[in-house]
Amino acid sequence: MIYNPKEFKLEKTTIWSFKERGKWATHKGDYRGNCPPQVPRNLILKYTEENDIVLDPFCGSGTSMIECKLLNRKGIGIDINIDALKLAKSRLNFEYQTIYEPRLLRANSTNLQKIIPNEKIDFIFAHPPYANIIKYSKDIEEDLSRLDLQGFLNQMSLFSKECFRVLKKDKICSILIGDIRKNKNVIPLGFYVMNIFIQTGFTLKEIIIKEQHNCKMTDYWKNKNMDFYLLAHEYVFVLYKR
Repeated sequence: MIYNPKEFKLEKTTIWSFKERGKWATHKGDYRGNCPPQVPRNLILKYTEENDIVLDPFCGSGTSMIECKLLNRKGIGIDINIDALKLAKSRLNFEYQTIYEPRLLRANSTNLQKIIPNEKIDFIFAHPPYANIIKYSKDIEEDLSRLDLQGFLNQMSLFSKECFRVLKKDKICSILIGDIRKNKNVIPLGFYVMNIFIQTGFTLKEIIIKEQHNCKMTDYWKNKNMDFYLLAHEYVFVLYKR
C-alpha cells in the first residue's frame, strides 16, 4: 500500500484540477459526493502543523481523516449518518506508524456544545452536502441533505456559528461546496454559504476554484440538447477567525 504519493504536489494558484483521483492509502471514490484526497491534503499541509487538531464536521467516508492519520494531525470526524461513520472506520483500519488515530463521532454539526469546547480546534475542513442534490439518508431527521434550499441555509447559519465557536483565534476554516441548478437556472449555493460565514464574523482569505471531474450525470446530459451549461466547478472558501 502506498502511503506517501510521489505524484502529489502542493497547489500554488487558486485554480485546482485533479483529473486523477488520489488512490494512496485506502482512498476510494465510491462514496457519492466525496472529494479527491488532494483537496484536504493541500489544505492540511498549508494551514496546519503536526499535532494540530483538525475537525471535519461532515466526514462522510473519511477522506480527510485518512489524511490526518497520514500527516500526524489529531483528526475529529463527525457525521450524523452512522453508515458513513462505519465506512470511515473501515477505511481508517490500516497499519501506519502514526501518532494519532482519528476520532469518529456521531453528532449534529450544528450543535457540538457537548463534544467540543470553545476555541479547541486548529483547522476545519468542511464539505457539507449541497442542500438536497444528493440525499444521504431517508429518515435521519438532522441530515442536512434532506433539506430544501432555505432549510439548508438556515442550518448553515447555525453551523457557521459553531465553527466560529470551536475554532481558535487566527485559525482557518475551509469549506468545499458547489453551486446547484433548479429549473435550468443556477442557484449560487457556494456564495450563499460564503456570505453566511462572513456575516458570522469570519474573514475571507481565499476563493479557490476546483474543477469537477468524473461526475456521474455529466455523460447523461452531454447527450442531450441543452440550453444551459453543465456545472463543472466547486469552490474552496478559506476563511479565518480574527
